Amino acid sequence: MSIRSSLLRNTLRWFVLGPDNSLEKMRTGLERFGRYTRRNVADWSEVTVGGIPALRVTPRSEPSGVHVLYLHGGAYNMGSPSSHLGLVSQIVVRLGATATVVDYRLAPEHPYPAAIHDCSAAYRALLEEVDPSSLVVAGDSAGGGATLATMVAARDAGDLLPACLYLLSPWTDLTLSGESHQTMRSVDPLIPRGGIEGHLKLLDDMVDGYRGVEDAGHPGISPLFADLAGLPPMLVQVGSDETLLSDSTMLAARAGAAGVDVELDVVDGMWHVWQFLAPMLPEARTALDRAATFVQSRTATESQPDATAVGEPTGSGCN
Repeated sequence: MSIRSSLLRNTLRWFVLGPDNSLEKMRTGLERFGRYTRRNVADWSEVTVGGIPALRVTPRSEPSGVHVLYLHGGAYNMGSPSSHLGLVSQIVVRLGATATVVDYRLAPEHPYPAAIHDCSAAYRALLEEVDPSSLVVAGDSAGGGATLATMVAARDAGDLLPACLYLLSPWTDLTLSGESHQTMRSVDPLIPRGGIEGHLKLLDDMVDGYRGVEDAGHPGISPLFADLAGLPPMLVQVGSDETLLSDSTMLAARAGAAGVDVELDVVDGMWHVWQFLAPMLPEARTALDRAATFVQSRTATESQPDATAVGEPTGSGCN
């Protein structure tokens, strides 16, 4: 791990979460972090897709034809398209892709299945304007879990499925049963279990806010336990130092056993969704470059990657 990544690791928790563990403060912290990671490399506009508000992120190069439906993370309780504009823009630039970032409803105000209903509505609407062979569904953390749950619902409904899935540190098991919830609880700078000096809202509270009246092991809530057969090829990226490491390794094992074409990248020394820091962190840029190669190999159109997606801080309407 580089000196730069060590410094970012040591300061990240406080930058994102701050000293107050209230949900409102954590929501504000994630939005602040999102602004910090933005660079002036893509354009964006507000749209409505299937009745769901979203941001449409577009490349400044000639579009490749690839379209990314992106489902943001935030433990289902926080996050927004705005908080993830920087990360999505880095993906867009590498692929020459257009992206739609869904503003699904958040818990605890809107518990399961509200978020999955919104993501499914946006997905079905995109199928009317995008060839599924050029469509990628991607998401980080809870957005990775939502990606899986949305794709299981689409498969069960008989909908056409996308070319591939890209999952960044996906949260797939809300029962929190994975071994890494114990072994990495003091290592991951973003989501250690049990709180650090009272400054972190417990992951258990996020689960309760999202699951509502359902059991956390419900396959729509914890897609690790869903029937994964017939899902598209997927790339799963996770850091070796993540609380959610087991969520990815168990997913890869179960998906592979179900006959899914799955590739698992476990990146040494990295934490939860380190790809967020692509403008500053070489390991993040390498991971996104790898994801672009994966997507290009599985979509029907020729993508036009840009190897240098850094840029200057943004103003309104660009990212």
